[in-house]
Amino acid sequence: MDDVAKVKTNQDIGLLRHDWDREEAEALYELPFADLMFRAQSIHRANLDANHVETASLLSIKTGGCPEDCGYCSQSAHYDTGVKATRLMAQADVVDTAQRAKDAGASRFCMAAAWRNPKDRDLDVVCGMVRAVKELGMETCATLGMLTAAQAARLREAGLDFYNHNVDTSPEFYDKIITTRTLADRIDTLAHVRQAGIKVCCGGIIGMGEQVEDRLGMLVLLANMQEHPESVPINLWNEVRGVPVNDTAERPDPIALVRLVALARIMMPKSVVRLSAGRQYMTDELQALCFLAGANSIFIGDVLLTTKNPQTARDADLLDRLGIRSRLGESRKSPAPQLP
Repeated sequence: MDDVAKVKTNQDIGLLRHDWDREEAEALYELPFADLMFRAQSIHRANLDANHVETASLLSIKTGGCPEDCGYCSQSAHYDTGVKATRLMAQADVVDTAQRAKDAGASRFCMAAAWRNPKDRDLDVVCGMVRAVKELGMETCATLGMLTAAQAARLREAGLDFYNHNVDTSPEFYDKIITTRTLADRIDTLAHVRQAGIKVCCGGIIGMGEQVEDRLGMLVLLANMQEHPESVPINLWNEVRGVPVNDTAERPDPIALVRLVALARIMMPKSVVRLSAGRQYMTDELQALCFLAGANSIFIGDVLLTTKNPQTARDADLLDRLGIRSRLGESRKSPAPQLP
């Protein structure tokens, strides 16, 4: 029996599964490249618009000074990374930034704060930001660290659409990069977010020294959640001075990245798979392959929190050349022709 036959992923490509195992994920990942891409593209087309990419914008509303010791992060207070701690931004400044992001072509605005968990008085301010950004007609997302059930409910009442809380990596590799909180802590926050009725944005980071089996284990963890995350960001680790991951980091092979994106699309057919941090390291050709494999979301803007991101003009040009629709091109492109 060949590898294709061993994989029990169904031909009813609209079916959601929550019973994946590592061996099955590995068998898919190791398929001949053309077979893997065909499966991923077929599933993508059956569930989503294969010629549309979602555009989001990310703003650090409170930078640095985080008490967590995440070994990859420029904002951890445990390491000398050159990032200075700041206070929470004023609401007016956040709204002005969101308006500029909308004008540039973003449909979703994500607000990130470097906290272990928000204090209630800070959450009051963030809830006001959420309401104000919603009034601009944008989807809202926040990533503020761990949440209690009550805090998640308050964010939902304010109108928050998505909450980002990444699992980062596999359960086996997790304690190699973080010791100040557990994977179970993260899962608890995700449960609170779900219970509150907020959509989940949850993915991870590759290139920190983990093995391929860790990347597959991360996707198995996500795909076996009772509900798949609505958004699955895949981040390439950005080089950050002064953090422990520098000692183990290795940039993934480009084809390995495409295979991971394809696997995420197959295992989570209806989720939005986002190319997140690290796109500045990716060629146009690599990004095009990732879109073909099922990626359908990017962050736009020159900066993601504290790291670089491709310029919006480059993104608009690439999507235009690929014939991919997004809000970046709505003002200068007519609707795509309908194929017979």
